[in-house]
Amino acid sequence: PARRLVTLTGPGGAGKTRLAFEAAESVARASGHWPDGIRVAELASVRESGDVAEAVLTALGARETAVRGPGGAEVEAPDPLAALVEHCGSRRLLIVLDNCEQVIGAVAELAETVLTRCRRVTVLATSREPLGVRGEFLYGVGPLAPTGALRLLGERGAAARPGFRTDDDPAACEEICRRLDGLPLAVELAAARLRLLTPRQLADRLDDRFRVLGAGSGSRTVLPRQQTLRAVVDWSWELLTETERAVLRRLSVFVGGCAASEAEEVCAGGDVPDPAVFDTLASLVDKSLLVAVPGGPDEKLPGGTRPDGMRFRLLETVAEYAARRLDESGERRAVELRHLRAYRELVRVGEPELRGPHQAYRLRQFEREHDNVRAALRAALRHDGGPATEQDAMCLVLSMSWFWQVRGHQRDARDWPEAVTALGPDPFQAPVRPAVPLDDPCTDLPPPWSDEQVWEARRGVRLLRFASRGGGAEGAEWDEDHARNWSGDRTRDQLTRIVAAYRRDLPQVCRQPAVMWFFAGLLVGEWRGMGETLDALVDACRARPGRGWDLGLALTMRGRLLDAGPGDEERAARDADEAVALFERAGDSVMLAESLSARGESYERRGRYARAAADFERAMVSCARIGMPTQVSLFKARLAAVRLEAASGPAAEEAAELLLREAVEESRGHAGHTGGAARLLLVGRYGRTGRTDLARAEI
Repeated sequence: PARRLVTLTGPGGAGKTRLAFEAAESVARASGHWPDGIRVAELASVRESGDVAEAVLTALGARETAVRGPGGAEVEAPDPLAALVEHCGSRRLLIVLDNCEQVIGAVAELAETVLTRCRRVTVLATSREPLGVRGEFLYGVGPLAPTGALRLLGERGAAARPGFRTDDDPAACEEICRRLDGLPLAVELAAARLRLLTPRQLADRLDDRFRVLGAGSGSRTVLPRQQTLRAVVDWSWELLTETERAVLRRLSVFVGGCAASEAEEVCAGGDVPDPAVFDTLASLVDKSLLVAVPGGPDEKLPGGTRPDGMRFRLLETVAEYAARRLDESGERRAVELRHLRAYRELVRVGEPELRGPHQAYRLRQFEREHDNVRAALRAALRHDGGPATEQDAMCLVLSMSWFWQVRGHQRDARDWPEAVTALGPDPFQAPVRPAVPLDDPCTDLPPPWSDEQVWEARRGVRLLRFASRGGGAEGAEWDEDHARNWSGDRTRDQLTRIVAAYRRDLPQVCRQPAVMWFFAGLLVGEWRGMGETLDALVDACRARPGRGWDLGLALTMRGRLLDAGPGDEERAARDADEAVALFERAGDSVMLAESLSARGESYERRGRYARAAADFERAMVSCARIGMPTQVSLFKARLAAVRLEAASGPAAEEAAELLLREAVEESRGHAGHTGGAARLLLVGRYGRTGRTDLARAEI
């Protein structure tokens, strides 16, 4: 606890991760030094420096689905590092940054920023090299002492073969530990073989293997311990069947683990039949080459239970080894394309449920598989297999766009449409090819698509790219500042071509991202103002039966973007009531909270505090249902504020203020604007009642 940055350094397989976890838990139990807990950010799957802060933010549970705040303005997602600093804020916690070496520079920047600005946070890192940050305390993790290695071999050996004891052949067991340099991973991999071999047989095979590897087969520049570890993995590899080898090397394309269904889809093929994959996964788990961990609790949903099941993950060193074997096999391209299509289908099928009663499950699943989706998109760009690969990539981007928006993944929402547009022609390049009616999204069916579906997908991806450049996301918000971002002759020419590609009677213009057509038309003079634009959008949605969610979004947008004056109160109320009913019917908790928030704010502006309180309370319940604690605290604060306005006596005021203080306490350390909003309301309350010292303490 006395040192705020400790880095455990050492080679792969030395046990840095396990030591970090055990040390952190031991100190926490003994001293209670981190009352806000220990949070682990596993960085082995992070490949880009720009993703480090986002990965840590997600690991800390600070990333949430966003509901627009008071006033209806879309709040831009904060910079991930800034959001992380705000989340840590005044918390006293330990952050474990595990497996930092491949993004060492970004981790160093993050650690220095957090430690400088969050005075009660401690960082424990594991890496193959130091972070190089001021104040860093390095602890080298080398081989286990002979007694420790022997004890580990005994424990793991007994797990592999009940009744095993190192005392039965101490000389052979000591030789195994010595030959493996006491590296924990090497000892564990060797112990797994005790199911098949006696200690003496095992020691003799290791002796043969090391002699072969010592004859110039490995790199002379790497550390001896790394050569030893490679020897153990080489030896384990040769004990596998051909099917086990094929599955193991193919598993290396996954990033951050995978579910059994995706593993079966990607790893089957050639000499590996579909039914053999699951049994092979079990075999690899038994041999300590693959880790199986629970994916999460089963979730009871309307229509049945949706289990997350087990997830499978390669140990880091084994993953690197398997990736080299995949390259040697010559099948990387084929396996990566199967991986691409497996995750294309996962998100394509799951995307509609982001707007329905299974929303919580799908949001969690999409977040968990996000690294695999990114890997699939990188493979599509790398292999560029022509029309088929372009369609796969477009399907992924279109299916992920709403998730990226509601979960605040702004970088993905900007960069992936930008990259994927390069795979095909510009659908808005002159002469513009007019769209034809498509009643359902392209993604309702898997590729290969019809010619018209391909062109609609290209238009959709290009619109996502164009929207992210303009400063908004998929037309969800539009105001004067947004419009200024779209100024300029070149942009106006592009907007004109977008308008020429669609007509208001086409069903796809009611859906995202083609809904941007209305706002493009506004900017080039097709509509006389925002009111006429939104009226046209609502009318178009009403003309499409069965598109209730799209109509609800259009009604909510109209309420948000047009601050209804005295003459518009009745229509605004009808719009809000209808939007709430539509999202209730759809089972979409996110947009239900959004529409309730809009209606509650409208009621609050007009002094109808009881109705506003009812809507804020329902929005709070909706956010709690889907697991959005940040938004829960925001709506609790809004509820307290309107109850204070409507309070009829001291008792009611005291109860409302107590609720407001509770919301502030719950919001402390939340990323984004919500914690500040709650505190601002409390500061105002203290100021109005003359308690300036308490007000200053909250600022």
